[in-house]
Amino acid sequence: MNKMEKESGIKIPMDVKNGKNTDLLTKFPLLKRILKARSFQFIIILPNLFVFYVIILAGIIGSPVGNRNIAIVFIWILWWFLLIAIMVPFASRVWCTMCPLPFFGDLFQRMAFIKVRLGKTAYLRNKMFGLNKKWPKYLTNIWIQNIGFLTLCTFSAVLVTRPFVTSIVLGLMLLLGTVMSMIWKLRSFCSYICPVSGFLSLYSSAATMELRRIDNDVCLKCKDKGCYKGNEKGYGCPWSEYMGTMERNNYCGLCTECLKTCPNDNIGLNTRSFASETIIKGYDESWKGFIMLALAMAYSVILLGTNGTIKNWANAPETGNWGGFFIYAAILWSSALVVVPAVFYFFAYLSKLITKSTQSVKEIFKTFSYILVPLGLLAWIAFSFPLIFVNGSYIISVISDPLGWGWNLFGTAGFKWQPLVPDYLGYVQLILLLTGLGFAISRGYRVSLNIFKDEHTALMGLLPMAGFALLVTLAFLTFFIG
Repeated sequence: MNKMEKESGIKIPMDVKNGKNTDLLTKFPLLKRILKARSFQFIIILPNLFVFYVIILAGIIGSPVGNRNIAIVFIWILWWFLLIAIMVPFASRVWCTMCPLPFFGDLFQRMAFIKVRLGKTAYLRNKMFGLNKKWPKYLTNIWIQNIGFLTLCTFSAVLVTRPFVTSIVLGLMLLLGTVMSMIWKLRSFCSYICPVSGFLSLYSSAATMELRRIDNDVCLKCKDKGCYKGNEKGYGCPWSEYMGTMERNNYCGLCTECLKTCPNDNIGLNTRSFASETIIKGYDESWKGFIMLALAMAYSVILLGTNGTIKNWANAPETGNWGGFFIYAAILWSSALVVVPAVFYFFAYLSKLITKSTQSVKEIFKTFSYILVPLGLLAWIAFSFPLIFVNGSYIISVISDPLGWGWNLFGTAGFKWQPLVPDYLGYVQLILLLTGLGFAISRGYRVSLNIFKDEHTALMGLLPMAGFALLVTLAFLTFFIG
């Protein structure tokens, strides 16, 4: 084990394989120059930070009516749709590139907007301010993000309709991210606490874009390790990722520091096929898949469905039905954490039974849980389309009147609510759900080959899991189309 391995705790594999994907940085040299510029991330975060400030302010002093306040319209209609339907599937964690939440934390640690500070902080070659404590090893997973996201979503009926609540949550996340940066090293908040980062971590594995090394041998021979440690050209990876070993998108925040610090120009921004990473490393990732699946089902009922009783339960702060709310919360949490995983475990048991495999049911369960990624992501996209197609016209009006105070800044405040092609939404959702099912089965076959090795056994082992995916798809079709 060399010095780099001792410092990072990462063993560098000697048999890492390169993909044969298109490198966008080679194809578009201008893009490469832009991403390698030290000012790149600052320039794209700054306007986002301003919008973030306006949104928080609007939630506090603006109209309490959701569809007249930019806090609700921009976050829960525009941003959510762009994030889940465009950014994640096509550009991985590109939102993390421009997210304003770690801005002040990074500023405190670096004491600079753009400038690079050389020095010595633990294994880093950059001078970093703050306590720089190491995040506890037993918490280096996404369990906190899982529970945090589930907790926020339990109160979704209030969160997505009340501007003040949205602003308070966003403000607290900004504050927490900043305070944590003063105590723990790098972006511990983004890696282990931020609830948005948790599902971005899972679903980014399906993205059609990746940041990777170009030549494995170059990484293995590199003594500088600038991508990990930093140097005079940039900071060490804020996510503690090392390009020589990174095989997944999950913990790459696309901050582009590695592009600047690599002394060998050995990093590419590649296109690739959808859902090409089929590895689930821990049960925390498996359970994120179950949580996201259960929440997509719950949201379909609460926000898009017609069941008045359940809507009444979920919106207890307005209706006062706290007894119903606790029933709703109990159903939601038990479904996400117990019922859906238990059903999936049963299908994993059937897979073992059919194949007579020596693999444990737990291992089959964890490995096959990757099918939840394309299945869940496409279900969320299908859920999100009605939000933008039905309520998207509010974006046009609220741009001119962001606080709901009767302004008309751009002459569009009077734009009336107008749903877009509502008669065709069901067909769009059908196509998206069937696409998710197709990818779940096809990628599930790859996973099955890794488990059972020979093609016939892999096909037999896949059958129960394909049955699970089909049942989930039929359930969503019932929720969306009826």
